[in-house]
Amino acid sequence: MINRFILFILLTISVVSCIDDSFTTSPSDQPRFSVDTLKMGVVFTDEMTTTHRFTVINPASKSLTISNIALSGENSQYFRLNVDGFSGKDFHNVEIRGKDSIYVFVEATLPATDADMPVEVETHIDFLTNGVTRSVVVNASGQDLIRLKDQTIIEDTEFKPGKPYRIVDSLVVAPEATLRIAAGTRLLFHDKASLIVYGTLICEGTVDEPVTLSGDRTGNVVTDISFDLMSRQWEGVEFRPGSQGNILTNTIIKNTVNGVYIDGENEAANLTMVNCRLRNSGSTVLTAVHSQVDAVGCEFAESAAGLVYLHGGSHTFNHCTFANYYLFSVISGPAIAFGHADDKTADETSLPLLHADISNSIIYGLGADMSHNDLTGMDIMIRNCLIKSNGTDDDNFINCIWGEDPLYYTVRNDYIFDYRLRDESPAIAAANPSLTRPEANTDGYGLSRGSQPDLGAYVYTPSEDGGSTASFRPL
Repeated sequence: MINRFILFILLTISVVSCIDDSFTTSPSDQPRFSVDTLKMGVVFTDEMTTTHRFTVINPASKSLTISNIALSGENSQYFRLNVDGFSGKDFHNVEIRGKDSIYVFVEATLPATDADMPVEVETHIDFLTNGVTRSVVVNASGQDLIRLKDQTIIEDTEFKPGKPYRIVDSLVVAPEATLRIAAGTRLLFHDKASLIVYGTLICEGTVDEPVTLSGDRTGNVVTDISFDLMSRQWEGVEFRPGSQGNILTNTIIKNTVNGVYIDGENEAANLTMVNCRLRNSGSTVLTAVHSQVDAVGCEFAESAAGLVYLHGGSHTFNHCTFANYYLFSVISGPAIAFGHADDKTADETSLPLLHADISNSIIYGLGADMSHNDLTGMDIMIRNCLIKSNGTDDDNFINCIWGEDPLYYTVRNDYIFDYRLRDESPAIAAANPSLTRPEANTDGYGLSRGSQPDLGAYVYTPSEDGGSTASFRPL
């Protein structure tokens, strides 16, 4: 035991004696930085940013003294530093031992700009070492907001494009009131915020200027995963019983806990969606209870508990894509689930059983296709659809393509979720044109479906390089 202890002491002394505590004063010995430009991304003006950091590395074997670390430039007053555990804007004689490093943390509060779009702001952090000054650029873009907190719309109101609307708590559309959201308008919802509609919601997005309802987080969760892919950032959209005349066109709803929920159990509620994208939900992207949903050219994608749940009511889905490649947990439900559809699944209400018509669509992804493989006795028609499972047509499944891959551009491991069709897709020109509704004549990219349309939400366009990339703008 004593010999081992002595050996440990000798080894410790030997290691410590190898550390060179002398300081280099050579101008050629300079720190290295983990980034040339620290990009803070889009941040909201008049609010403190999250903390960003980079590393200052001493590559020399001797210790290095940085004589001065300071912010410089006309925008420096908007930024704050923490260097090796100390806060301030100006630091002197910061020592880094040989082959060691320190962290520099950066925060900012950018001023309002009165601009609709983000305004870029830059400053520099200067490091004076052995008579030489080197700099790291700090870059951020300040976005002004229209801030709404716990607001109720009690009369007809229009939200217009320009500065995004940032919603804290709930935005409620009262009975008899209509909230109209113009093309290009962005609504950013804070944690636990929701949009609750008792009256009417009309979103008038276009191909080039969609309406977007999303979470208010910006930047990346980690290096390669954007908050744009993350669910559970806000509660979602809820249409309460009696809500009528709701129309969403070219509208994107993402990053929710509960997706879109339409409840017509006590009094009928309805929703029409054309060329919409509902994606990234912690539960389902659409739940409809004893209500009416008409969806044309829509994408339903990425949710933890399955994509769409239809419980009673009357629903049609035409040229839709149901695709679930959810990243952040095991998918616990099917792409489409049916409830109150027959005597076995009926609830205690005396409301009519489910009626559903799904046509010219694609149902393909991870997890199960549908909650019921046998729809005998149910008023559910699946017509001219591509379905992941192997099966055969019957009275409920008519002219379907079974067990074939639609060949999306999606690459889950690279965080690419793009549900357009590759060159060899069996969904190309496989739709029944007599089933294509007039609203589906063009897709969400403005492309005409033509006389022999493709299955799913998106019109096939030949790739530029033989199948690896599509030739038009990505999602």
